[in-house]
Amino acid sequence: MSEEEKEKTYLSNLLIKVDQKIAEINNAIQGKSDEIAEMYKHMQDHKRDMDNLEKNAMREVIRNYTVQGDHSVENRKRLVRLKDTAFFGRIDFQNKVESTIDNLYIGVHNFQDTESKNNLVIDWRAPIASLFYDFELGEAHYFIRLRKMKGNILLKRQFKIRNGEMEYMLDTDLTIHDEVLQKELNKASSSKMKNIVATIQKEQNAIIRNEEARFLIIQGVAGSGKTSIALHRIAFLLYRFKETITSQDMLIISPNKVFASYISNVLPELGEESVAETSVEEIADELLEYQIKFQTFFEQVTTLLEKTDQKLIERIQFKSSKELIKKIDEYYIWLQNDGLKVTDIRVKGKLVPSWFIKESFEKYHRMPLLKRFNEVVREVVENVFRFYKIEIQYKDRTELHNTIRKMFPSYNPKVLYKNFYTWLGRPELFKLKKASTYEWSDVYAFLYFKMKLEGIKPNKKIKHLVIDEMQDYSVVQYQVLKSLYTCPKTILGDINQSVNPFSSSNLEMLEKIFPGAESMTMLKSYRSTYEITEFTKRISQHVNVEALERHGEAPQILAFKNKDAELEAIKKLVADFNASEFNSLGIITKTQKQANTLYESLKMEFQTNLLNAISVSFGSGIVITTAHLAKGLEFDQVIVPYCTDKNYVTDPDRQMLYVACTRTMHKLFLTHVGSPSKFILA
Repeated sequence: MSEEEKEKTYLSNLLIKVDQKIAEINNAIQGKSDEIAEMYKHMQDHKRDMDNLEKNAMREVIRNYTVQGDHSVENRKRLVRLKDTAFFGRIDFQNKVESTIDNLYIGVHNFQDTESKNNLVIDWRAPIASLFYDFELGEAHYFIRLRKMKGNILLKRQFKIRNGEMEYMLDTDLTIHDEVLQKELNKASSSKMKNIVATIQKEQNAIIRNEEARFLIIQGVAGSGKTSIALHRIAFLLYRFKETITSQDMLIISPNKVFASYISNVLPELGEESVAETSVEEIADELLEYQIKFQTFFEQVTTLLEKTDQKLIERIQFKSSKELIKKIDEYYIWLQNDGLKVTDIRVKGKLVPSWFIKESFEKYHRMPLLKRFNEVVREVVENVFRFYKIEIQYKDRTELHNTIRKMFPSYNPKVLYKNFYTWLGRPELFKLKKASTYEWSDVYAFLYFKMKLEGIKPNKKIKHLVIDEMQDYSVVQYQVLKSLYTCPKTILGDINQSVNPFSSSNLEMLEKIFPGAESMTMLKSYRSTYEITEFTKRISQHVNVEALERHGEAPQILAFKNKDAELEAIKKLVADFNASEFNSLGIITKTQKQANTLYESLKMEFQTNLLNAISVSFGSGIVITTAHLAKGLEFDQVIVPYCTDKNYVTDPDRQMLYVACTRTMHKLFLTHVGSPSKFILA
């Protein structure tokens, strides 16, 4: 029997056992369901005869059966997934200590033979499975609870199994053979992010399995798979620390709802429940108790791209800087020392001297400033009773509160925040939009100040926080997030993909905000072909990226005499895409207005999807969107229209163009009328 026939026999026997296990679970679920139905019927038939103790006992049994049933349903889902993909790798490992040879099949989920208790498939997250990712043939080792297990890998084999059928089998002496990786990368895209368990690289595996780092910062170039790796890291941590952490204890801060939808299937594919996701806007809304209207980050970026406003840029830069933090801290100290203008007061005709009020205020210097007033009032009330035997009732106590508060510039954080810029001597830096709407750059600056005035209650429920697109958050935002979430964090992004360079963060800044953080850099891009990656390096000249040797067509820069000719060419490219085997085409513009206009021009002839700020999902087919919303997404083909020297000219424009061009896997087209942007010239 050939090796391939042996492997197919192993697969066939495995699937038989999986089917048997699924049948057992189905029978168990049906049995429990029947018993629950019987108990409900019994309770209904005997509701007058049963006392409360009996009813509660039966309800407890029903609750336990329901929990068991839910667990069985989840287990069945894993087995159904196992039937589809079964395993993707095999290693034969000779243990040096025991001199035994273990034939280990690696898959998405663990599967144990009920009779022999042997593991027929090893979960990719198990310690021994790291051998598959980290070593070639020959000497190898893995760790179990800090114990180093040494041995030799005698065989490494890779498989592609789909719908329970073996499509191919390869023996390899490399961690991941080029042929396997190329097969996966040459596939057409899908509307959801794929799991990468079969093609995790050694450097990626080190990030995924890092247990020690409290703060792990991942700087990865476009297409390096950093978001996918972060999700696999979540799955690993849930597996490794299953006794102390669940999916409900984790949170992802993602850039928008479209991206959240795009990544939503990865964890379920890996056998874990989805993790909640949120945005910095939603966090701000909650912290502000939905009392303040503010511009979104998307709206801020749109404003910057549509026109150059130097005063706006100046406001953004200052309110995103360490300088702002320093000045707010100084202002806060000034408010503490000089803000309270104390005077003698009378309560029920009795004197309360100014020195006592001042002393009481300073006594609680460890408390947030605005929280001290209650304590000052309490001190006054207690001392009036102690010395004068006068009890101050509710109405008089309220009046006392108001009297003491009036000694301070304001008790309203919004007023104090506005006053900050006057105190700074730069009142022009605070500018409300229509309907008293805050600019986006003010939101976290205000939250930082409000946090000092009132304190902040840390979110202790979240035990691990993942922050994606790290470059788009400012130093000020990180200070608030750091205070709100005190848990370990995985922070990832790419400084070359900042959509607002006036408020972005880099690796050096983050390492200062999170002392002791472990930083890892990923320079290899897996998304685009070699030709496309080399082209995008011309756009963002500072990016250090290693192009994978996967070759394809060179990007095409297409020039036209007028806008009508450009539109007709775009329609031709769309028609060609529809006739191809590819699944997705991204038409990526700089601004939302451009995307909207193009959508109106194409929607009558083609089935297209428009992504905007309120979109919540990402589908396959033809998608028209902006570079801002396309971040993190990938397409088989990308068209970038309007690549003129007037449309793409500033540094923010350059970043947008880079983001747009790095979204494609296989083909890239850029169109322009008149002079092309200097960023795409050789």
